[in-house]
Amino acid sequence: MLTRKQMELLDFIRQRMDRDGVPPSFDEMKEALELRSKSGIHRLITALEERGFIRRLAHRARAIEIVKLPEAMERQGFAPRVIEGNRPRTPARALPVRIEALDVPVMGKIAAGIPIEAIQNITHHIAVPGSMVSGRGEHYALTVEGDSMIDAGINDGDTVIIREQSTAENGDIVVALVDNNEATLKRFRRKGSMISLEAANPAYETRILPEGHVKVQGRLVGLIRNY
Repeated sequence: MLTRKQMELLDFIRQRMDRDGVPPSFDEMKEALELRSKSGIHRLITALEERGFIRRLAHRARAIEIVKLPEAMERQGFAPRVIEGNRPRTPARALPVRIEALDVPVMGKIAAGIPIEAIQNITHHIAVPGSMVSGRGEHYALTVEGDSMIDAGINDGDTVIIREQSTAENGDIVVALVDNNEATLKRFRRKGSMISLEAANPAYETRILPEGHVKVQGRLVGLIRNY
């Protein structure tokens, strides 16, 4: 049986993974639960892991995977959106979700670091769970290159699933096209007429550009973790 705070944290992680495809940071968890320090979050995370509700992936920053949910949450139809690419696993209890695979085109590589050339060509297709690409709009996949988003649980070599759209809300992780020739994966924030493209790695600086220099090409909705 979970305590109220443990349930609140698990539900917050669930909501953020459902929205963004990646877990929230410890700072975001601390804010959401109105705790004074991250040590409280560490204790809650440890308790959830010991009870088999989540799993932390070793040697990967902020990589949390939901293994199972309390029955009350399962009835809401939650489907985890982090898929392990090259390692079989046996969940603690199968989630009652019907998985229907859909083909999504892989458009090439996206830099999670220094921007690289804009993505242009379909290299191949991959099958992803239908729950990951639910909703309106076209979807495509990109292979991540670089480590600037590791604190958002996005690692070099992972495959991100992107919903094609030209707008974004503050805090969304997006594919941004800079000056029409460089593409990068960053967290989006608008400040007046300026756009901030934020890394999730303290080794990288936030890029602040006039809005006319940045075009949103899509929003992150899922992640396939490759090892």
